[in-house]
Amino acid sequence: MDTIIRKCKLNNDLEESAFLFGARQTGKSTFLRKNFPKALYFDLLDTELNLRLAKRPGLLYEMLKDEPVEKLVIIDEIPEVPLLLNEVHRLISEKNMRFILCGSSARKLKRKGYNTLGGRALPYYFYPLVSAEIPDFNLQKALTYGMLPPHYLSQNPQQRLSAYIDVYLREEVKAEALVRNLDGFQRFLEIAAITSGEMLNYNNVASDCGISANTAKEYFSILEDTLIGYMIPAYTKVAKRKVIQASRFYFFDVGVCNFLLHRKELQRGTPEYGHAFEHFVMQEIRAYLGYTQSEKQLSYWRTYTGIEVDAVLGEAEVAIEIKSTEEVQNKHLKGLKTFAEEHPECRQIIVSLDRFNRKIGTIETIYVLDFLKKLWNGEII
Repeated sequence: MDTIIRKCKLNNDLEESAFLFGARQTGKSTFLRKNFPKALYFDLLDTELNLRLAKRPGLLYEMLKDEPVEKLVIIDEIPEVPLLLNEVHRLISEKNMRFILCGSSARKLKRKGYNTLGGRALPYYFYPLVSAEIPDFNLQKALTYGMLPPHYLSQNPQQRLSAYIDVYLREEVKAEALVRNLDGFQRFLEIAAITSGEMLNYNNVASDCGISANTAKEYFSILEDTLIGYMIPAYTKVAKRKVIQASRFYFFDVGVCNFLLHRKELQRGTPEYGHAFEHFVMQEIRAYLGYTQSEKQLSYWRTYTGIEVDAVLGEAEVAIEIKSTEEVQNKHLKGLKTFAEEHPECRQIIVSLDRFNRKIGTIETIYVLDFLKKLWNGEII
């Protein structure tokens, strides 16, 4: 991990407080300890500290009120003791102190209406590892085991993935009493993995899980709030064709999705490899937009006749089709060509395993590793 420099822009130039949210084991705590070694650090996973501050949140104010104003304070896992936010608010208002408040879920704060500091802390998000952070990046390893640091860097990633799902269910879902039937929710996770990258139909998911559509919708909301999954909206600003408006759901990490689907060995040319390949590229695009704090929305486009584009960036500024083929052919270009009929100024890119970068008409074909380099160099958008 010493050779890995994370892309998160949170640094010592921070002029005001910040929330840092990211799913479990993305590396938030390691990043904070490495990049802010002089900060006062409170880890609320420390049981003794947690119990003391939960019992008397005002203790935080007493501990910090005489600290110099330039002293940065980090509170890790702030959702564990959300009442501390009142004391943080007080210290920011009265003492002009700076905080970094870290957590793997904003759900507890949102659900119970806790103090979210009224705009006094800027939100930052942390993602799994990305290709640009890893020397000698291994695409096959990333597609198979995902990009969470303990998994990508592990000698036994399958066992760690199993433990990850267990910890998530136990510590995020069960401890928060988010669902009554944990076994049913685990079955839902498997169905959600099957639909990852597909258009979301709550009725179909509900039927497969034996739950109501409203419950299915709530379960997806839990995945979003605990940062385990995210929605990609449909791009609907099209004048001529009738388009699908349902969102697509993705797990935040392709390795977690693979584990839930019991995918262990991905072979090129199989549908499973193709799904993982698309998922991974979308994961990288999303992280890039997040880390660069871009205002460009990531969406997808699909007509009712089944013509689609995997990723649309911004107001149709860039359209990206993701194919795991080793030879791009005309049949792979239909979606981009159709989309370009209504958006002729759009940059059109197909990302694939084809090593020969070239232009086919107005469409750029870019080898996946070259695309990732261009993406993180700011050459795509």
